[in-house]
Amino acid sequence: MSVAVSIRKMRGADKRRLMDMLRQTPQFKPGEVVVAEEVIDSYLREGQQSGYSILVADDESGLTGYICYGPTPLTEQTWDIYWEVVALERQGRGIGGALINAAEEEIRRASGRLILIETSSTPSYEKTRRFYESHGYRVISSVPDFYTPGDDRLIFSKKLVKEAGQITT
Repeated sequence: MSVAVSIRKMRGADKRRLMDMLRQTPQFKPGEVVVAEEVIDSYLREGQQSGYSILVADDESGLTGYICYGPTPLTEQTWDIYWEVVALERQGRGIGGALINAAEEEIRRASGRLILIETSSTPSYEKTRRFYESHGYRVISSVPDFYTPGDDRLIFSKKLVKEAGQITT
């Protein structure tokens, strides 16, 4: 079931709700939430000069998710999606898809050619991996035992291809 959602740039007033969402997402360990907060604070202080872009999603219930992405240092037009979170009670309603589509559009406008996403191989991330695959991302690499023994780092990729003056996926 999809809901009407609006996507916009993050504002300072959004931080508290975003932090609550991160803390309530069982896949994220406390140390990961600390890093996400550091990235959010960097973005709020420096905007895109921080190397990050953050978009948030609002629906009839208020702020429901965010996505953080940025250009990959030392590459030509490669971008990383670092974080994407949708409030647990709002998942499965198209909000995550709206966020990733909006980020991809922003990356296209910046002449991005390749998007990478890293995630865990554990069973608790199965839904996340299916979500990425449903949006055209494919696993291109696996680093065994990267996060912890038995928890591989999976790298998903999606190419943005220029065709006749347009960038398409």
